[in-house]
Amino acid sequence: MAASDLRLVIADDHPLMRHGIRQSLEAAPGIVVIGEAGDGETALQMIGALQPDLAVLDISMPGMDGFGVAREVQARRLNVGVVFLTAQTDESLLDAALDLGVRGYVLKESTASDIVAAVRAVAAGQYYVSPALTGRLIRGKQETEARQTGRMKDLTPAEMRVMRLIAEYKTTREIAEALFVSPLTVETHRRNICEKLGVRGSNGLVKFALAHKQELR
Repeated sequence: MAASDLRLVIADDHPLMRHGIRQSLEAAPGIVVIGEAGDGETALQMIGALQPDLAVLDISMPGMDGFGVAREVQARRLNVGVVFLTAQTDESLLDAALDLGVRGYVLKESTASDIVAAVRAVAAGQYYVSPALTGRLIRGKQETEARQTGRMKDLTPAEMRVMRLIAEYKTTREIAEALFVSPLTVETHRRNICEKLGVRGSNGLVKFALAHKQELR
């Protein structure tokens, strides 16, 4: 294992699914699975003991589920990125995950490359949501999006540039560096965009930007 390798712990209560996830991840260069668990309690113990770079967690596990593990990771201030795996497409679960600071959200139906992409994105401090899920969000909110899309014409050129970078999973710091402005300026743009579009919170803005990525080009 090279010093630059991403070290992962994975957790899923289905052995075959866990095996498949491990195979997919370890087939990618620079990714090493250092521990696997069949439940949340064991996963949390492994995270504390092994100090991996990332934890790939099934949301639905017996006992402590993925949300429980993520809450404990946050409460204990463990320095580990979290990627959720789920078979559910409920938007409220995505909202709850983002509120917990989870940056990766991948549907189990996704391809192996999707899971690997999520791991690499989160390791780089970025967000990653399965394209299949963002597509469903588009179809499920047609009326709301129509109103919000109409308001996009009110965005300034600078705000549109910020939106494009948000849609590329860029953080506030990365956006500031790309646009040669301060992070405070980017946060001001974010607040103004949310107000103009009627979007609530940074998570809502990320979701909106992902859903309208094609229109932002």
